[in-house]
Amino acid sequence: MTSTALGAGTALGEALKTAGQSVAVAESSTGGLIAASLLAVPGASAYFKGGTVIYTAQARIELLKGDREEVRALRKDRARLAGYFARRARELLDATWGISELGIAGPTGSPYGDPAGRSWIAVDGPVSRTRQIETGDADREANMWRFTESALELLAECLREASA
Repeated sequence: MTSTALGAGTALGEALKTAGQSVAVAESSTGGLIAASLLAVPGASAYFKGGTVIYTAQARIELLKGDREEVRALRKDRARLAGYFARRARELLDATWGISELGIAGPTGSPYGDPAGRSWIAVDGPVSRTRQIETGDADREANMWRFTESALELLAECLREASA
């Protein structure tokens, strides 16, 4: 685990515990790294409700109990789709916050024409935000970590805004 992700996960864990809040994760190309970063903190059960890797269309429908037609309609608007998945994760696990990531780690692009190094991250909760990440890199592992770090940064921003 990169020290940046571990540090962000530790800080987020402490902030969530202090606030008495919880988080649920639905991630795709990060393959569980967001959840792992949050779970690396001792006492994570106080705030981590659960997570899933929604790498395939089938997983997105079955694990998030998504509406097949709604998911299909949102497929072209990745930012809104990421927001939908963050909301579903939050709702299904009754968490304060939901966070999702949908991306193309590489080394090749997606069948939909997106290049490697592109990801959409969403947070849903008291403050909701979506962000698109462009690394310009086709290195799969590097992108997975950069997407993870960006997702943790976005959650931290939302937590700070909600507590302000």
